[in-house]
Amino acid sequence: MFIYGFSFAIVNAILNNFLNDTFTLSGSQRGMLELPRELPGFLVVFVSALFFFLCTRRLAALSHIVAAIGIFLLGHFSTAYGVMLIWLFIMSLGQHVFLPLTSGIGMEFAREGDTGKRLGQLNSAGNVATIIGSFVVFIGFRFLNFDFSLSFTIAAAGMLISAFLLYAMKPDELHPGHSKFTLRKEYGLYYWLCILFGTRKQIFLTFAPWVLVSVFNQSTAMVATLMTVGGVIGIFFNPILGRAIDRLGERRILMAEAFLLVFVCIGYGFSRLFLPEKIAFLVAAACFITDYLLMSAGIARATYLKKIAVRPEDVSQTLSMGVSIDHIFSISIAILSGFIWKAFGYQYVFLLGAVIAVVNYFSASRIIIKRGNV
Repeated sequence: MFIYGFSFAIVNAILNNFLNDTFTLSGSQRGMLELPRELPGFLVVFVSALFFFLCTRRLAALSHIVAAIGIFLLGHFSTAYGVMLIWLFIMSLGQHVFLPLTSGIGMEFAREGDTGKRLGQLNSAGNVATIIGSFVVFIGFRFLNFDFSLSFTIAAAGMLISAFLLYAMKPDELHPGHSKFTLRKEYGLYYWLCILFGTRKQIFLTFAPWVLVSVFNQSTAMVATLMTVGGVIGIFFNPILGRAIDRLGERRILMAEAFLLVFVCIGYGFSRLFLPEKIAFLVAAACFITDYLLMSAGIARATYLKKIAVRPEDVSQTLSMGVSIDHIFSISIAILSGFIWKAFGYQYVFLLGAVIAVVNYFSASRIIIKRGNV
């Protein structure tokens, strides 16, 4: 998880500037770009079913190899916009197949009652890696004449190392029926929370850094710096969050996340309209860091699913299904938000995000876990 976090910290720190400097995309084009980038998320459940003969840890290793190939090709062979989309798709496929496996593997190493704590610790390790990866980008671009190709190469090498380490782990049990993908009514609220997370997540991942780059004209080094700050805070924040989930419950944590997101979206979208440029940027930067930290609240959905699971083998499969479901809506919201940005301005993208956060708040309030499921 540390090496994975290091590699994608580099990718995330440079990707928006790479796209802006290489292809000079508009807001609507940036939204459309999320179709090939997020389509693999929708395909996760089908890809996982295709490789039903692999246990989760072996599938995780394979996903890292695929991501490494995509990252390397993205950095060295993006000779045209259409070609770049192919490499972006390959990188994203590996990344998204691994997403549900992260929580599944992490919960396998947790003691009863400490699931949130264990996932929080894993996220904390990822935050340490994010600091180092972002610091490498900052120092490299500021003092060592790094370019995008070299940065992508370092990230790809990291993914290959993490693939080897995952493969070296003892294989876990392969559950019967691993190849099936079904929807169960018992997990209806979990699916709905995944839908809301998909729409909220995409606004942050796509348009929050794009605001910093294209509206506030910030550099690669500044984006990397904000990620570093978020990573430092996250080292301490994530273990605390994990323990809070175990003690306070998923309902309260997810409601608190949604409540804070309303103010984050307002800060992103409207600070520049009512505040001086420098102060507005500081508000946007604070929102970026807060949103970065709040993404970790997603582990509460995973622990909620584990508590309500009808069968133990449902957990891994339903996590994959959740990723596919949330990406159906994340792709749609990315494209819609791109058109909203172009037609009305970026402020209304974040106004939409605030509305989604309100819906998320009341949806999370419906979480009820029976004692027999705990």
